[in-house]
Amino acid sequence: MIDIEQQLREAALDLPTESPPLAERASEEGLLDVAYTSVDSPLGPLVVAATPKGLVRVSYTEFRGEDEVLEELARRVSPRVLEAPARLDRVRRELDEYFEGRRRDFDVPIDWSHLAGFTREVLRATARIGFGDVSTYAGVAAEAGSPRAVRAAGNALGANPMPVVVPCHRVLRTGGKLGGYTGGLERKEFLLRLEGALL
Repeated sequence: MIDIEQQLREAALDLPTESPPLAERASEEGLLDVAYTSVDSPLGPLVVAATPKGLVRVSYTEFRGEDEVLEELARRVSPRVLEAPARLDRVRRELDEYFEGRRRDFDVPIDWSHLAGFTREVLRATARIGFGDVSTYAGVAAEAGSPRAVRAAGNALGANPMPVVVPCHRVLRTGGKLGGYTGGLERKEFLLRLEGALL
């Protein structure tokens, strides 16, 4: 019995003293489908989330709490959601640079696979609107292939899961009025002013 105890003690010396963080282990084992973290911004805290393919969520937590955002990600993308800030360093850095006025375009990959049909086409068209430029709901509908689907384009923009990065704030009503915005009109005005599109 003493020999077995001694052998176990000696074997235990070869075991790692610290295990890797949970997110790192889950990622290594292919169990991390959605990584998320919270990001501070001039517009308030944002929850950002990504799959291995790219960004899937940027959410203002003022309207929807973090738990609600995570539940939606678990339902729509995968139940394997885990806080993994290191996986989102690039997104955080690009958002910081954007808000500091040092970035005009986002280079982070976007995972479009969780969006379908006309909504995906509207958001892809919106992603092509350049920094400092604006379009209209009618213009985005036309770019998405359905010029008469203005209301549907507005609904797709209202459900944009990645505001700021997919710049739905750059879409205005015909005639130049702001229209709506998922983060509230004050945020839309802030973003347009930041980009020099609104005086």
